[in-house]
Amino acid sequence: MQIDILSRRLIDRYQHGMPLCAEPYREMADALECSEGEILDCLERLEQSGSLSRIGPVFEHSRAGASTLVALAVPDARLEQVAEQINSLPEVNHNYLREHRYNLWFVLTGPNRARINAVLAQIEADTGLTPLDLPMQAAYRIDLGFPIGDAP
Repeated sequence: MQIDILSRRLIDRYQHGMPLCAEPYREMADALECSEGEILDCLERLEQSGSLSRIGPVFEHSRAGASTLVALAVPDARLEQVAEQINSLPEVNHNYLREHRYNLWFVLTGPNRARINAVLAQIEADTGLTPLDLPMQAAYRIDLGFPIGDAP
C-alpha cells in the first residue's frame, strides 16, 4: 500500500503519543487540519492494509510487573504448531521467527517473576522444548517509532 500524505503526517506526529483527552481523534484532526472522520478513515485504511498493528499505550514493564525475552529452538516441522501454542498464552507478545538455531523469539509479560517462571515451565511442559530465558538487565534505548516524512 502506498501511504498517502495524511497517513504520513498522522504517523509522524502521533506514533509516540496520542492526545490524552476526551476526544483524541478530534484533537488530532484539528492539529492536522482535517476532519475527525478523515482521521478515523485513515486509521481504518492503515489497519486494513496491515500497516497499523495497534493503537494504544506502551507501558514500562518493570513498573507494571515483570517480563523477559524468550527464545526457543523449534524444529521446522513443528514451527507453526509451537507458534500457535505460544501465541495462545495471554502473557506472550512480540512473537517472531528468526534465522538461527533459536528460531522463535517472543516476550513474556506478567505481574511478577513468579508468574513468568510458571509460564516458562508451562511452555517447556507443553512443547517439550527448553526456553532460553533472557531477562533484561538495562534498557539503553527504546523508540518504537521512526519518521516517515514526505518520502514518496
